[in-house]
Amino acid sequence: MSTVTHPTTTVNINPATAISTLAGFQPDSTVIRYAGGDLTYSELDLKTARVAVLLAARGVTTGDRVAYLGLNSSAYLVTMLATFRLGAIFVPVNFRLAGPELRAVLSSSGASAIVCEPGHGAAVEAVREYTKLRHFLLIDDDPQLPNETEIPGYWEPWARLIEAVEATPAASAIPRGFDDPAILMFTSGTTGLPKGVVLTHGNIWWNAVNVDSRLDTRRGDITHAVAPLFHIGGVNALALRTIVRGGTLIVRRSFDPAAFLRDLVSYQVNSFFAVPAMLAALARVPGCFETELPHLRTAVVAGAPVAPTLIQRFARHGILLQQAWGLTETAPFATHLPVERTLDKLGSAGIAMPYTEVRVIDPNWNTQVAPGVPGEVVVRGPNVTPGYWNNPEATVAAFDDAGWFHSGDIGYLDEDGYLFIVDRLKDMIITGGENVYPAEVERALADLPGLVDVAVVGAPDEQWGEAVVAIASLADGACLTLEDVREYATEKLARYKLPRRLTLVPSVPRNASGKLDKIAIRRLATEGP
Repeated sequence: MSTVTHPTTTVNINPATAISTLAGFQPDSTVIRYAGGDLTYSELDLKTARVAVLLAARGVTTGDRVAYLGLNSSAYLVTMLATFRLGAIFVPVNFRLAGPELRAVLSSSGASAIVCEPGHGAAVEAVREYTKLRHFLLIDDDPQLPNETEIPGYWEPWARLIEAVEATPAASAIPRGFDDPAILMFTSGTTGLPKGVVLTHGNIWWNAVNVDSRLDTRRGDITHAVAPLFHIGGVNALALRTIVRGGTLIVRRSFDPAAFLRDLVSYQVNSFFAVPAMLAALARVPGCFETELPHLRTAVVAGAPVAPTLIQRFARHGILLQQAWGLTETAPFATHLPVERTLDKLGSAGIAMPYTEVRVIDPNWNTQVAPGVPGEVVVRGPNVTPGYWNNPEATVAAFDDAGWFHSGDIGYLDEDGYLFIVDRLKDMIITGGENVYPAEVERALADLPGLVDVAVVGAPDEQWGEAVVAIASLADGACLTLEDVREYATEKLARYKLPRRLTLVPSVPRNASGKLDKIAIRRLATEGP
């Protein structure tokens, strides 16, 4: 029998290429609906190409980093796709970060260029000297943005520059393969210092394959994007996948539950990604459960444990929430609860995605545990990050010799292989879908006048999933309120990291070795002194 030898083929999975292809086949289809201006596929492709030309003229090339600072908007997606078009690495920045945090992210990324909304220009100015930023593009063509009267001269308003670029830039997107880095997304470490998670084009692509294999997603879907796009869930759960398949993305700058409900109805939304706090707020909108949503097929919720009562309440009204679990490092989904198991596996984060492996191990011995036995959840698969940016120590610590990524989350698999998350090996707090590390908050409060000792933990909260709680002891004669604590930490921390509750105690519980007694502290946070 004769055989045919085929040449080695490199598959181009660059999302910018997919947009260009769709612009050829469905140029007049609306891809982005946004209050600041809708875009068709041809318009998105052209604007992306022009911004890529602007960045290239400023020296941005393959492997360079381009930062974006701002809320959800079409400019976010344009900048990301323009960065991909050049083979560069996109760095979405959490717009809630305070000065020291912003400085750490921009400095660590080594970004040479940034695209920014006017309202965040002052924050960049405050840390600019500590970064490698050399080029500053200011978004000035979005009527949703506030007007700034004084803009430093080094900022270049991008509207006139975009218009001046040749109408049909000739250069096509640089082909990208599975191992090429696409996004550098920063997440806090256990010490509170940011770690840059490298996500390759392969990580993004394999998550999309997992999603399409398990969830009811279709070409032409209308997807709602109101969860922050600087988070991996916001951008890569459904949003990016929707636009590279010919669908329409409804982009909203911030979450308003009543407006969200109106959008679901008026745009006949098929899918969305949300964190539990968003759905809890939606449930409180008058008339929410009397509203018919016949077009909604895929409602994915992740970012924090979902209260079973919330799942049941939505289910009684015909909306089956699909819980998923993952991290930035897993791009984002490692598990997903199939819609048909929403109620009989209530509270489960689901089963492993089709092209992802999930195990539960004894964290002390790195051995797999039996069903029903809690342990650390570990993940392996092509959707998992290759490691942390310029941080080999963190990469080595996160992966074992067999390639399993250690999530730091504690959970168990039931007899059917369904994952239940029960705690976190690390002390991370998840409030409203945002990660907060107690050590970071404790450091920010350590030198507060009148404060003797402080511990920070999370406590259950109906609205936010968890609330940041400070347990503190004071010096004799000192008097501190929650408002005092929050005001003191405001310049050091993003607002979502500030304590929402303060409990004063004679002394903060510590064990014999002087370490914080987290069991006793959590009891104080939930039950009081």
